[in-house]
Amino acid sequence: MRIILGIEYNGSHYSGWQAQAHARSVQQELELALSKIAHHPVKVCCAGRTDSGVHALEQVVHFDTDAVRPLEAWLLGGNSQLPADVRILWARPASGGFHARYSAIARFYRYVISNRPVKSALLHQQTTWCYAPLDADRMHEAAQFLIGEHDFSSFRAQSCESKSPNRLMYFIEVHRNGDQVVMDISANAFLHHMVRNIAGVLMEIGTGKQPLDWTRFLLEVKDRKLAARTAPPEGLYLGGVYYPDEFGLVKNPIFSKLPSDAKRFD
Repeated sequence: MRIILGIEYNGSHYSGWQAQAHARSVQQELELALSKIAHHPVKVCCAGRTDSGVHALEQVVHFDTDAVRPLEAWLLGGNSQLPADVRILWARPASGGFHARYSAIARFYRYVISNRPVKSALLHQQTTWCYAPLDADRMHEAAQFLIGEHDFSSFRAQSCESKSPNRLMYFIEVHRNGDQVVMDISANAFLHHMVRNIAGVLMEIGTGKQPLDWTRFLLEVKDRKLAARTAPPEGLYLGGVYYPDEFGLVKNPIFSKLPSDAKRFD
């Protein structure tokens, strides 16, 4: 049987999602917990790997097991074995050849910036700090140049292993909520560090250091060296993953902004 889980985690104390030999990872903690419930080693596959310090509002994973358990056992039992900063939100049986990564149509990320003169004592590992005043409306307007299918070479990490720099951006919205500036972004897939690189560029525009159309210029030049520094990981959250209706998974309301003809990225 294949089981699908929704996972929430605070990535502050992890080296990232992916299991590593000499560092603590979210994947390792989850696999250890599920293995205790299944009474056999469990390996999970996620919708998208997150880097060190990055969080998830809803990561999606699947795993295969011969163990017969009620869904509540994976949810409640799994959570009883997990550290306090990782939680299983829901559990569903998979159908129709579901794959957490390859069945996904779109991913949604949120980037949160604490925009005030003093760093937050309470959210210092959950937000990125920018002391200079940010113009959220200006950031939002600049972000709209990135909508659509583009070569995002200026926004990919030099270590990115993707075969193609092309991605289809569905929406980017930037708004202010008190002393926080929030960027919500969705695409069919993302390059390595793509969201953090976009955030870095928009912060430069938001402080007035770069012109409004700098995003368009960077798309055209396709040169990572001409863009801004990669924004810190602390403010980044994997917000949710969108799958076709056939799999029967509840969708984050933000995905109502996707076009009706959105298709899986190959």
